[in-house]
Amino acid sequence: MKNKSYEMDMCNGPLFGKILLFAVPLMLSGILQLLFNAADIVVVGRFAGSQALAAVGSTSSLINLLINVFVGLSVGANVLVARYYGGQKDKDVSETVHTAITTSIISGLFLVILGVAAARPLLELMGTPEDVLDQSVLYMRIYFAGMPVLMLYNFGSAILRAVGDTRRPLYFLFAAGVVNVCLNLIFVVGLHMGVDGVGWATVISEHISAFLVVKSLMKAPGSMRLDLKKLKIHKKKLKQIVKVGLPAGMQGAIFSISNVLIQSSVNSFGSIAMAGNTASSNVEGFVYTAMNAVYQTNLSFTSQNLGGGKYARINRTLYICLGVVTGVGIALGAGAVLGGRSLLHIYSSDPEVIRYGMLRMTIICSTYFLCGIMDCMVGSLRGMGYSVVPMFVSLAGACGFRVIWVFTVFAAYRSLDVLYISYPVSWAITAAAHMLTFRKIRRRYPKVDL
Repeated sequence: MKNKSYEMDMCNGPLFGKILLFAVPLMLSGILQLLFNAADIVVVGRFAGSQALAAVGSTSSLINLLINVFVGLSVGANVLVARYYGGQKDKDVSETVHTAITTSIISGLFLVILGVAAARPLLELMGTPEDVLDQSVLYMRIYFAGMPVLMLYNFGSAILRAVGDTRRPLYFLFAAGVVNVCLNLIFVVGLHMGVDGVGWATVISEHISAFLVVKSLMKAPGSMRLDLKKLKIHKKKLKQIVKVGLPAGMQGAIFSISNVLIQSSVNSFGSIAMAGNTASSNVEGFVYTAMNAVYQTNLSFTSQNLGGGKYARINRTLYICLGVVTGVGIALGAGAVLGGRSLLHIYSSDPEVIRYGMLRMTIICSTYFLCGIMDCMVGSLRGMGYSVVPMFVSLAGACGFRVIWVFTVFAAYRSLDVLYISYPVSWAITAAAHMLTFRKIRRRYPKVDL
């Protein structure tokens, strides 16, 4: 029995309206999730100084590197649940749900150990300046203490998205976001804590969102219901989750490796440049998150329609999502550039921090729609069950290209604008390669519905 108030039939009826109904709450959820980190950045920048701001910001690319492989597994869970749900295979849906939640718990516990142990040596390897190193290590260790609940939320919300429920994760994140902001103010402004205050505020708020997602799954109807007594790894389902999710996670890690390299290059310009880079990255994150919601929409719709044998809708879904992501990327990117100085002033009042931030934002945000197109193509490929191919395409087109750029073009013309230009060039190259890949793989499936 379907929970009609939240679940969505993606295999029948007009696509455009359903895609927007699915994507908009997902965009808002992503923006709220970003507000967790943005609240940390704003509070720490305003009340603890530029060094604390740089300390929090310098950890983001490294954190993403360490957790992306496991977050990628949640993509595999999303694809598998959506495919079985579209094909009305209840037993397979149930086994996938319980395997995914069990995997999230194990992944979270492993990440606690990894993050706490590796924080200092990895931050030192990145060339984090001495004046911010200790604070960066402290923030990163606290952040990783919350990994089990962060993984639970990511996997749980991926399962809900697979059946069209993007509204409840939005409500849960709103509740957690309010708690996060309040705790930031209490810990940093009221108790005069620094990066440790914003770190613990984030971890506590993540417990709330994870609890609410798990509670929803435990009350879900039919095959979607989570029974804690049935938590176990079904080897066949885990293998299928890993088949799609591991390459997705590796791709995320690959991007993070190139971003860590670029962060290390930014670090060489000093803590003020780092602070400007951090502030700009946070503003850009809102644009990226809105576009990434379209990627996740494409992923879920493609997976459900593949499972339901609705092959003609796969192409239509892609065309609609490409149009939506381009419009969103251009509109929000232009808005970020035009309002850039005012937005950056929220994070820091230092004119030099704002100048460095605008340098990055002007280059990245004006071309960000290319990244949206690139990700949208990957959504179709993964939704059809092909995850290894886009991983290798991204390895060559994005990570490989950026590494080469850093050691050649940037080494010859050592400036931040030259460094940042590597982003749009790599997006355009990789998007074109993904389009060619999609055309080839799509021919393996029927053009019309079965």
